Amino acid sequence: MMKRALWEGLVAGASGVLVMTLGEKVEQRLTGRPDSHVPARVLQRLTGMRERPGGRQPVPVNLAMHFGQGVLLGVLRSVMAHAGLRGPWSSAKFAVVRLTNDQILENATGVGAPPPTWPRGELVVDLLHKTVYAFATGVVADALAARSGPGPGQRHAALRPGRHAGVGPLPR
Repeated sequence: MMKRALWEGLVAGASGVLVMTLGEKVEQRLTGRPDSHVPARVLQRLTGMRERPGGRQPVPVNLAMHFGQGVLLGVLRSVMAHAGLRGPWSSAKFAVVRLTNDQILENATGVGAPPPTWPRGELVVDLLHKTVYAFATGVVADALAARSGPGPGQRHAALRPGRHAGVGPLPR
């Protein structure tokens, strides 16, 4: 399962980050919001690369972090789908993971600030784009995992619908 979840997750994550990026570009055209160079600054700090003074950072470094983070996190969503955690509820849970990942990296490197300190408009835009990523990634991960049949969690739930204390684990 894990080998399959790995490559399927990379595909799902790449799909999600592509959909998110296209949505960001449409939003930026409509709102006039400039590109964020936070991803580049985080990668520079994580790897010890030299940072450029000022706002604009090298586009390849920015894209490497932007896409790399999304592609790699897709593996986690794929593992969720293979375990039987599929559908909108699971994608909503994954959106929290995606946002948490960003905040840990941005705050730990000193590049970002905690979201409660952000202007509300920026916070809403970030939440929207990361949620789009999570749901797009989830659709692809769920579809790919479904080709293997129901996951262990789904098979367990089929034993007796609902949550019951008397339903033990699946046989090995």
